[in-house]
Amino acid sequence: MSRVWEIPVQDSTRVRDVRVAAEDACGHIGLDAHCTAVAALVATELATNLVKHASEGRIVINLTGPSDTRADPRAETARCVQITSLDHGPGIRDVLEALRDGFTTAPSSLGAGLGTCLRITRDFGLHSRPGTGTVAVARISPARPPVAASARQAPAYGSARAGGITTALAHAEYSGDAFAWVRSGSLVTLMLTDGLGHGRKAAEASATAVRELRRNAGLPAAGLLRLLHSALGGTRGAAVGVAQLDEATHRLSYAGVGNIGARLRTDEGWQPLISRPGIVGAHFPATVPVQQSSWRPDSLLILHSDGLPGRWSPPQDRGLLDHDPAVTAAMVLRDAGSAASPLRDDTSVAVLVPARASGHP
Repeated sequence: MSRVWEIPVQDSTRVRDVRVAAEDACGHIGLDAHCTAVAALVATELATNLVKHASEGRIVINLTGPSDTRADPRAETARCVQITSLDHGPGIRDVLEALRDGFTTAPSSLGAGLGTCLRITRDFGLHSRPGTGTVAVARISPARPPVAASARQAPAYGSARAGGITTALAHAEYSGDAFAWVRSGSLVTLMLTDGLGHGRKAAEASATAVRELRRNAGLPAAGLLRLLHSALGGTRGAAVGVAQLDEATHRLSYAGVGNIGARLRTDEGWQPLISRPGIVGAHFPATVPVQQSSWRPDSLLILHSDGLPGRWSPPQDRGLLDHDPAVTAAMVLRDAGSAASPLRDDTSVAVLVPARASGHP
């Protein structure tokens, strides 16, 4: 189930709470003492930065997979603790300089925070813009997840990257939303599900959908939704969106049932992908259309639950393709709400992008 740790950080008293949450998340998936120590240090540094540089913000901790969709999701090393820092603070003018050890703008800081996070984690991403705020994402896992045999045997296609973030209403322990991705040969499937209602029962519905996805990675989108309808029959049901990228043909397919939002960036701008009304596991539509789109080296797909307000604005920064997709997801989540107007539902955002084109942080 989607276990979430979310800690508002308004002052230094919350830094310890963030560290304890990171340690708890590591224990939840059985990470060893070294990984736990790394997670605790990263969480402490990111929370401390919120206090010193942004005045306030929040830390969200999720249990996810790696961004590389070639990794085998069944492997124990594919289980990651993802620590995300979000703020609406003043932002960082020079991100590369800020990642250098010793750099600081705070008299009380040694300037080791961001540089340390980059050095000791296997995956660390940062996006910041003056006047808008900063998003930082770190993932901690025992080792780099192995590349699945099916991916190693087919070098003709690339390695699309996927990532996301999930939060729970009122900082609850479980979120009814979940996202996951699997690969079958050249086919990458990204799914986002929103269990009906909130809390543990909603989370159980989404967890069932994720388990079925991992057992049926090669099913086409419409067929997968029909299978999920049967599998979720004993649960509350869920809204589900399924996006499938065939890297061999460079085609993206999308099908959804329920209130799942999807937007694809194309040459003409952001194109909405439509889900049919209904509830998977309860009220399934008679037909489920599958939308087809071309997938280009500069394409970017965003899936989200209805926790995002209907009029949210997608990011316009073309450089996001160089960033970890979880960073983009966190930006969408952050910019859709604020401290004065928080999101009022479980919320999940998942992002799919092409293989990394450069080595940006």
